Amino acid sequence: MEKNVKYLVIGAGISGLTFANYVKNDYLIVEKENEVGGYCRTIKKKEYVWDYAGHFFHFSTDELKKRFIDSVEQDEIIYKHKNTKVIYKESLVDYPFQTNIHQLEKSEFIDCLYDLFHKEEKENYDNFLEMLYGKFGKSIVEKFLKPYNEKLYAVDLTTLDTDAMGRFFPYADISAIIDNMKANKDSTSYNNTFLYPRSGAGSFIEILYNTLDKKRVLLNCKVTGIDSTNKKVVLNDGTQIFYEYLINTSPLNIFLSYFRNEQCCSLQKELSYNKVLVFNLGFNKKSKYTKEHWMYIPDKNINFYRIGFYDNILDTDKLSMYIEIGYGKNDVINSEEEEKQLRMTLENLNRLGIIDKNTVLEEYSTIVMDPAYVHISTQTDKKITKLKNMLNGENIYTIGRYGAWTYCSMEDCMIAAKQLAVQLQRF
Repeated sequence: MEKNVKYLVIGAGISGLTFANYVKNDYLIVEKENEVGGYCRTIKKKEYVWDYAGHFFHFSTDELKKRFIDSVEQDEIIYKHKNTKVIYKESLVDYPFQTNIHQLEKSEFIDCLYDLFHKEEKENYDNFLEMLYGKFGKSIVEKFLKPYNEKLYAVDLTTLDTDAMGRFFPYADISAIIDNMKANKDSTSYNNTFLYPRSGAGSFIEILYNTLDKKRVLLNCKVTGIDSTNKKVVLNDGTQIFYEYLINTSPLNIFLSYFRNEQCCSLQKELSYNKVLVFNLGFNKKSKYTKEHWMYIPDKNINFYRIGFYDNILDTDKLSMYIEIGYGKNDVINSEEEEKQLRMTLENLNRLGIIDKNTVLEEYSTIVMDPAYVHISTQTDKKITKLKNMLNGENIYTIGRYGAWTYCSMEDCMIAAKQLAVQLQRF
C-alpha cells in the first residue's frame, strides 16, 4: 500500500502532536506504540495517578499556558511552589545543595565555604566535572554534585560537555550563595513554581491529541527504513509513505538506524546517553514527609538518585511515589534486574525513613526510559549539527528532546515544534 502526504511525522509524543496542531490538514503521524504521548503518558491504577516519570509544567509562555488552562476545569489544576530537598547523611538540605551549604553541620559548612572561596576558576573548562570543581570547589562537588550526577548520568562526568545541562543546572556564584544564607530563597532554579493536572501530565497530551484528525494518527506502526532520495518511508507492515517534509521526533539514535549510510551508522554508535528505570509505587498510608515534592539522593549506597511524592502534589491520603534509577546505555534491564531493584528500593526507602514496617506496597508499575538523558559532548554535538543541516537540505527535520538530542523542557519542545510548523508553511 502507498500513501502520499505533505508532512509525515515520526512519533506521537509532545513534539509530534504539537507540530501537527500548527499545520494544515495534510499531515500524517506514525507512532510505534498503541497510544500517543511518548514519555508524557499517565498510568492509573486504582486511586493512584502516575506519569512515566515526574512531569511538572513550568510554563513561561502565555500562549501555551493559556491553552492548557482554558482546556480543563479550573479545579483540576494544582498550583505549587516547589519544595525540594537533598537527603544528605540522613538529614534534609534544601535544594540546590550549593546554595544551602549553611544548613550542613558546622565543620562541613566550613569546608564547603573554605573551598568555595579558594576554588581555582578559569575562563574555559575541558569537561563537566572540571567545570564543577572550578565553580564550586572541592567540598561541594564531592559531597553532592559529583556523586549525584554520576548516579544520574551513569557515566564518567569528564566525558560530558561543560554545558551538559544548559539553563537547567542551578549555577550560583559566591554572592548568591552567601545571600541565600540569610534570604533562604532558591532563585537559581528555572522551575520554582509549577502546575500539575489532577489527572496527570497525560491530560495535556489529550488536549493536543483531541484537536487532531484521529485518522491521521497511525498507532502500532513502526518505521523500518527511510529512502531520502525518493522521499519515502517504509513501515513494518510494508506500507510506503511518500512525503514532502519528514519531521522526526523519535530518539535520534533510533532515527539514524532507518538510514542505510555510513555517516548515520557511525554517528548512531557515537551517541551517548543513559537509561532510567522508573518505579511508580502506591502504599497504604502516608509517609512522615507530607510537604516535600521531590528529593535528590547523592549517597552511592542508595540505588536511586531521585524520588518524588505524587501524594504531596495531588494532596491525597496515601503515599504515592516515583523512583528513578540510572543505568549506562549498554546496561541490560531485564525482569530479574527490575525485581532486584524493587527489593533494594523498598529496603532503602525503609532505611531512609520514608516508609516503615507498617507500610504496605499496594500497587506499582515499572517503566524503562531508553534513552532517558542524552550526554552532551562538544565533538558529537558538532557532528549532530552537521547532520541536521544536511537533512534539512533534504526536507528532513529532527526535533524534540530526543529527536534534537538535547536537554530541554516539554515547553521548549512545543515551542520548537510550533516554530518549525510556522516556518515550513511559509514555503
